[in-house]
Amino acid sequence: MVTRSHLMELPKKILIGEDVLQEIGSFIEVPRAARVTVASGTNVQEKVREVVASSLHGSVEWVGVDRSDMKNVRNVMKASSRAHCIIGLGGGKSVDVGKLAASKLGVPFYSVPTSASHDGIASPFASVNDSKRHYSIKAKPPVGILADVNVIAAAPARLFAAGCGDLVSKLTAVRDWQLGHDTKGEYYGGYAASLALMSARVVLDKQAKMGKRGVPAARDLVEALISAGVAAGIAGSSRPCSGSEHMFSHALDVIAPGKALHGEQCGVGTIMMAKLQGLEWREVRTALKRVGAPTKASELSLTDENVVDGLVGAEAIRPDRYTILSKVKLDQASARGLAEETGVI
Repeated sequence: MVTRSHLMELPKKILIGEDVLQEIGSFIEVPRAARVTVASGTNVQEKVREVVASSLHGSVEWVGVDRSDMKNVRNVMKASSRAHCIIGLGGGKSVDVGKLAASKLGVPFYSVPTSASHDGIASPFASVNDSKRHYSIKAKPPVGILADVNVIAAAPARLFAAGCGDLVSKLTAVRDWQLGHDTKGEYYGGYAASLALMSARVVLDKQAKMGKRGVPAARDLVEALISAGVAAGIAGSSRPCSGSEHMFSHALDVIAPGKALHGEQCGVGTIMMAKLQGLEWREVRTALKRVGAPTKASELSLTDENVVDGLVGAEAIRPDRYTILSKVKLDQASARGLAEETGVI
């Protein structure tokens, strides 16, 4: 079989450390006369606006982001017609919106996470939620990533736990990718898969440390999330990072929007998909509990029916992607049995 070609696009530079947010101006190397657009949520702006504006010499156009949708992307694009670059500053919404706007405009994008809740920090993919549909769009990876671990460690504990949930999901995503290769002859990149799995092992192997959070744990988490995003860039697709567990999460976004965070839903999905795949699903559940992440429907503010419907409807989210759900074909009865056996409901 001839392996198809694919383009690898990766970040050029990454700065991780304590109190590095104040170095954002020198990191980006913005000319004094240039303008920079910063896509960020209101709460994050209030906390870091002064230090960011000072480092960028005040030449900043702030654009509020309240949702990862095309309306917000257009707002950022409108403000960035003459921008030197776009910065996605904050959580997943701000990073994804800034990333997609920069890709469409063809200007450099810089990822500056203030929480470690997702793996989009470094990946070339942007997650979009429009008209009751959640999907990923291929964009461009950030030119640079600046992660201040003091800022990240100070973020709400729930966001930290969600990042752990997104990380462990690489276990089932990679297994789904291998299944797609074995069954459909799909391209499978062993190195990208290994990098994604190594990122997931951070949560399993350091769960006690991660459960305590703090600056050292924040550094481990954000480095692992960046590595997972790089794995997607190496693979040229989201395959090493997103599989059946992500499809389950996206199905929940349609069935019960706004109830839980993406990483929280992916973590719970990973428990159930690992069971279907014959992986050590109890190990995943134990690790998630220890880091403070949800493992049950009630902890996601979901009903049992929400979970069952999410399992049954997950395959239709991405019918082009072969996963364990393509092979097993869950119905209402088998989905309920799976959720009950794993203690999710």
